[in-house]
Amino acid sequence: MINKLKITFLFGIFIILFGANSLNAQLKQGDLVDGIAAVIGDEIVLESDVNEQMNYAKQQGTTNIDKCEFLENLLNNKLLVYEARKDTLIENRSAAIKEQANGKYQQLLSQFPDEKTMLAAYKFRNGYEMKNAIEKIDTDQYYAQAKYQRITEKADVTPNEVTDFYNMYKTQLPEIKDEVSLSQIMMYPKLTESHKEDLINRLKKIKKDIEGGESFESQARIYSEDPGSASNGGLMKNISKGQMVKPFEAAALNLQEGEISDPIESEFGYHIIQLVRKAGKIYDARHILLMATPTDEEIKTAKVKLDSIRGLISSGKITFKDAAFRFSDDKRTKFNAGVIPGSDGSSKIERESVPGTISYELAGLNKGDITNAFDDKDERDRKVVKIIKIEDVIPSHQITLETDYDRIKQMALNKRRSEMVEKFVNSKLPTTFISIDGRYNDCAFKGNWKKDAIKK
Repeated sequence: MINKLKITFLFGIFIILFGANSLNAQLKQGDLVDGIAAVIGDEIVLESDVNEQMNYAKQQGTTNIDKCEFLENLLNNKLLVYEARKDTLIENRSAAIKEQANGKYQQLLSQFPDEKTMLAAYKFRNGYEMKNAIEKIDTDQYYAQAKYQRITEKADVTPNEVTDFYNMYKTQLPEIKDEVSLSQIMMYPKLTESHKEDLINRLKKIKKDIEGGESFESQARIYSEDPGSASNGGLMKNISKGQMVKPFEAAALNLQEGEISDPIESEFGYHIIQLVRKAGKIYDARHILLMATPTDEEIKTAKVKLDSIRGLISSGKITFKDAAFRFSDDKRTKFNAGVIPGSDGSSKIERESVPGTISYELAGLNKGDITNAFDDKDERDRKVVKIIKIEDVIPSHQITLETDYDRIKQMALNKRRSEMVEKFVNSKLPTTFISIDGRYNDCAFKGNWKKDAIKK
């Protein structure tokens, strides 16, 4: 029963759920082209697409897999992409997506000894083919998300509707596993003045060498610590205004074409930048990045400071909430009392999904306890120091309105969004070209796909 309910909600969260995983899922399997399952307008669903989504669902614990339901989810998704491309209110981000795909290609390449090894691993014949595949995935994700948001932007549910939803599905709702609510204060260790000066002087020397005849491209390949652009000579093309962090953009756009900046600091480290081309709000630039990687001594200093803040909290001189606002460098949590959001957007996190580094620090602690300062890494792999407070411990239990109202509300809202998208899709079926492979003739689709499809 609960698996049927999951499938009901699957399309409502389909784009977001699979969008973040589609690149790795498809590329790692290396089986992107193995037959056409369906065509919607000028969009194509591959048989491998259906299989990948089924495999992902199995990994997430879904049982009673019905291939027809997954095909229909993909049909819905592709129809959204097709309609989004015609929607003049959705921005065309082709140039930015292309550059993003190039960046992802370079990031993947950095994980292999050479390009030939990477292409063999992902089963592509050449780099051009692989970049096109990445770009297509990112383009579909962008357009599907944009159209989904346009259709569902006014979706809402009242408290009565949440209660009605719960009463209708309460026997199908899953048991909640052991959970915790956690808050954090996170800091980036500060570099010493001598460390900063060393990085700046190194960049000044590189700039001087370039002005003396060395090419910017060769110096970037040798010295830059940006994994996304170093192997490409530091080049980043078709950058949209507002895409880069402010210090980088301000420095780049104040240059003349061909000019090289003095060293500038950003949240990533220290750069020198060369403006290659500027056309309206789009520009190309090269840069060389020396990352602000703290030393062991700098990390130790940050941990001492954070432990002193922990002491102030423990003695009641300041609350954890106020300390997070004043001292945390994590923009996602500092304005929310340091609360770490769970995967569903709530404050609750499944115990078993807590990252290993944090789980180790929490061992033996109880509700209200605060860890000692420890070092960790952020989502961009930068070194940080943290303290974590256990705000609450929630034992496994069956979902109820009293204990899980926000979670139930989100489920009801997802269902409402799913219904809005389903209504939109059904309104477009009569006027959209649809061709579904004959192997799916026996599928009992929820939508009117079979009636309107041209059988192959």
